[in-house]
Amino acid sequence: MRRIILTAGMLAVAVPLTAKTMYMSPYAEVLANPARPADDRAKDAARKPEVVLQFMGVKPGQHIGDFVTGGGYFSRILASAVGPKGKVYAFQPAEFIKFKPSYADAPNGIHAAFPNADPVISPFDAPAFPEKLDAIVTIQNFHDLYLKPWPAGEGDRAAAALFAALKPGGVLVVVDHAAVAGSGTTASDSLHRIDPAAVIAALTKAGFKLEAKDMTTFANVADPHTASVFAPEIRGKTDQFMLRFRKGK
Repeated sequence: MRRIILTAGMLAVAVPLTAKTMYMSPYAEVLANPARPADDRAKDAARKPEVVLQFMGVKPGQHIGDFVTGGGYFSRILASAVGPKGKVYAFQPAEFIKFKPSYADAPNGIHAAFPNADPVISPFDAPAFPEKLDAIVTIQNFHDLYLKPWPAGEGDRAAAALFAALKPGGVLVVVDHAAVAGSGTTASDSLHRIDPAAVIAALTKAGFKLEAKDMTTFANVADPHTASVFAPEIRGKTDQFMLRFRKGK
């Protein structure tokens, strides 16, 4: 009987490798979901959702909280990423809605396009997630816990509530605008920025363990950290950081 030996070169001819066969992003279909609004897609280049999903380790079937959904951009992505067997809770603080009723539109409207995404509206420091979660993400909003209108201790109470909302081993990811190193939370109200060290301190106090830092994905070395994130010269181009925390098992 003749033995046929296939060399690497022969295999390469038989099955030509292309960029698609060499690497296929696990989140490509998520971002291509036609249910995502065109306005959302236009933000992808700047907001880098694929990197955030990978940093979080999002998988189908997970139950995830979006702490302050804003306009719903990331809640819609998460709803697609976890799939029909997963669940997303789009949280919007009741205080935000009291200040501006239209803030309720996004969490209440997401469900129509993504039935596995439910609105959650409750106090900022006591998000009423109805079950223990695999992961929580908060993007450009952790600093809001230190705005002047809130009572003292708002940040600590919210950090404790986020810890309690997760399953053992659950993950919390924070993305926010960087403030001057050493400034703590003092720029949160005036500039809508926060020192990464202040985030780490607050969440460590609540019981979280810092697992990973990403200071490069959203970095901008030209940002002086002294302007409001809404200033025309820096809006959409701020230096940001991404941190991943884990609740012990």
